[in-house]
Amino acid sequence: MVDRDERDLKAIVAAAREQFDVAHADREQAVRAARLTIQLSSRAIRAAHRGEMEEARNLARQAGEEILPASKLTRERREFFDSGLLHDAEKEYVEANLTIAALLNESIPSPDELGVGPAPYMNGLAEAASELRRSILDSLRGGDLETAERLLEFMDMVYSELISLDYPDAVTRGLRRTTDQFRAVLERTRSDLTVAARQLALEERLRQVADSLE
Repeated sequence: MVDRDERDLKAIVAAAREQFDVAHADREQAVRAARLTIQLSSRAIRAAHRGEMEEARNLARQAGEEILPASKLTRERREFFDSGLLHDAEKEYVEANLTIAALLNESIPSPDELGVGPAPYMNGLAEAASELRRSILDSLRGGDLETAERLLEFMDMVYSELISLDYPDAVTRGLRRTTDQFRAVLERTRSDLTVAARQLALEERLRQVADSLE
């Protein structure tokens, strides 16, 4: 009886070991894809800020080629999906794509178009909108008030929608905190834009006065 129990236990452990081996290999593949996706997405955002849009799109496309197969894999493995294994990578992928679209004044792609769920999408949307602060400040330094105002309008629109999503963090994966951080960025950016707009208006008025005196 003991020998039989031992044989049965060994068979059970052997079967579990095979399943663990497969799960471990799948997890390593997903982790590698997540790491590459984050790197590629970060590079895409930097390229977009430099105005290198073709390079930015190419890097964002490469990020998608990494993350989308891994996302499909985690959806098939509930233990990976529930742990949020790829959440940060998917969020960065979304952020890159939405930042590029916003800077180019294009329609932003939907979650279905990007192949991600609502939680990483909304967190990525908040971070993409926050990322626009850099471009707004660059536009202001270049005297391009029109572009700065357009981007701020987009930020306002995003914030208005995000605050309507009042769900537990377990559902949204920390969206409330991300939105609070975005609000602080938005308020600073609005203040900077207001000051810059007044400065530009004053400079224009002074030029008009100077011209009238000539």
